[in-house]
Formats: sequence, C-alpha cells, structure tokens
Amino acid sequence: MKIQLTRMLTGHSGEVLRVYAEGLATGQATFNTEVPSWQEWDKGHLPHSRLVATLDGCVLGWAALSPVSARHCYRGVAEVSIYIGSGSRGKGVGSLLLEALIEESEANGIWTLHSSTFPENTASINLQKKHGFRVIGHRERIAELNGEWRDTVLLERRSRKVGVTPSRNGKEGT
Repeated sequence: MKIQLTRMLTGHSGEVLRVYAEGLATGQATFNTEVPSWQEWDKGHLPHSRLVATLDGCVLGWAALSPVSARHCYRGVAEVSIYIGSGSRGKGVGSLLLEALIEESEANGIWTLHSSTFPENTASINLQKKHGFRVIGHRERIAELNGEWRDTVLLERRSRKVGVTPSRNGKEGT
C-alpha cells in the first residue's frame, strides 16, 4: 500500500504523541523531556500546516509548524517540527512530509521556515538542506538536556512565492 499524506486531525493525537515520544527517546530531537498532553501540543502549533504520513492507517510520521513570535511582523515566520517513527526512518517519509509542509506553509502565507536542530541529528539537517534550507548559524551551549549542555544549528528556508515584493529599484526583494 502507498503512504498517504493527510491533514492531521484530533483523531491522530495518540499516534502523533507516540511518534513524538520515539523522537524524545533518541535524545537528538528536542530539548523537551516529556511528551505533552494533546491540549499542550495543540496550543503550541499553528492551526494550519499540520500533516501526517500514514500507511494502512498507522501514523509513520508528522510535520507541523509553531509560531516564532506573537508579533505581527513575524506572522509569516514559523518553526518546523518533523518527527518520523522509529520504524519508518530512512525510508523517504521525512522528505514526503517536508515537501508537503513547505507547500502548505506557503499556501498559508508563511515566507520563512526556521529550525533549530542538534548538530548530531545529521539526518534532519541533510533532509532540510535537500529541501532548500540553509545553515544560518550555530548556537553553542544554548541549553541543557539531561544535565548536558547542547549546541544547535539554525537553518532557514525562504519562500520564493510568499513575501516577495518589488523593491524600489524594480528588482524583487523580501
């Protein structure tokens, strides 16, 4: 059967949180140490651009966006979350999800996608680069995880469709 990409629904919540827990277990996905409730997860993510990849009804992975700021000027900037279940990693699920997430984000007015990724998570960094993200910086010892100071790599992707306006000299600018 073929992998299906669909909008994430509340009915997917248990499976989404299960996949999130598998990401937490790697120690390479997030500074969070506990799986949130669905209500907490839902509150922290934008209501649009939430996707799941399923096979035979089972969630293989998911992608969603979080706002980076409540300020109006940053309304088109969002942080990417993408999690793939342990049994589905390395099989192209992440690429399918990220490609669709980019399309969804642009359809919803997002002009910049941002991520903060552990440097050891080379699979995620490579995935993002494959889809047009570029490294814009490194944060050293930015926060502790389980008593260990960790670094992160900052990546971003600028839309070529959203937020592009003509400049005064007639060339496109953002």
